[in-house]
Amino acid sequence: MAAYQHITVEACTDHLGAEVAGLDLRQPLNDEVLGELRAAYSQHSVLFFRDQDLTPEEHIRFAQSWGEININRFFTAVEGYPQVAEVRKEPDQQVNIGGGWHTDHSYDQIPALGSMLYARQVPPRGGDTLFASMSAVFDGLSDGLKATLEGLNAVHSSRHVFGAAANRPGDLNSRLGNAEAATQDAIHPVVIRHPLSGRKVLYVNPAFTRHIEGWTDLESAPLLTYLYQQAGRPEYSVRFRWQPGSMAFWDNRATWHYALNDYQGERRLMHRITLEGCELGR
Repeated sequence: MAAYQHITVEACTDHLGAEVAGLDLRQPLNDEVLGELRAAYSQHSVLFFRDQDLTPEEHIRFAQSWGEININRFFTAVEGYPQVAEVRKEPDQQVNIGGGWHTDHSYDQIPALGSMLYARQVPPRGGDTLFASMSAVFDGLSDGLKATLEGLNAVHSSRHVFGAAANRPGDLNSRLGNAEAATQDAIHPVVIRHPLSGRKVLYVNPAFTRHIEGWTDLESAPLLTYLYQQAGRPEYSVRFRWQPGSMAFWDNRATWHYALNDYQGERRLMHRITLEGCELGR
């Protein structure tokens, strides 16, 4: 356990994740506390907060203390709060949002810094979220593969997920919209230098990465499939069990995440705020 002057940060695993205690996120945070949180965020890639009781206004204020909010183009917003996206699954809905490994906003030219997901209503069992450390995944690759990957770029897109031609289950149509805005394609290094930690991070994901730049889809598939298999290994991940009032704040540049869909017949309601990031480089 690492102790700070105002808060405690307890690591969940060697690779990523830490639970932060001793903070009431309804209260404005001074520069010293924010500095401690930024250091923990850089080190652990995802921070977990328990027993919070936030209004949308307080959620927004906490997010703004970290940077500019990204107004999501595709998710239904909480009424009256365009900054807050609603991630909701009703009891009769079979498919959830985020039910597969992915990295938010990799299809943007300037991907999001991270997201703050706050639990409003959770099922009595199930509905956990998995997170994976993409710096640990990169570290685990062979030196030869690392050298190859560091010279490559990958093409990312939103069209096949959020666009008009997306093959999306019908019960998600009421949760997502604005398909005409799904025109984002972006090229990023396959291995980025993380802007906070300075670590090398594998930056591809199965949801939005389409192919290696200059390669065909067929040529790209074996390499990407191998990387995805490595990233899915359990030793690189942490599992977070939600409770009402819990918040997870993850770094989109350093992690994947996966919302488990194992709570059929139950309602799950989350509020998400996403923060603007910076251009990614090697």
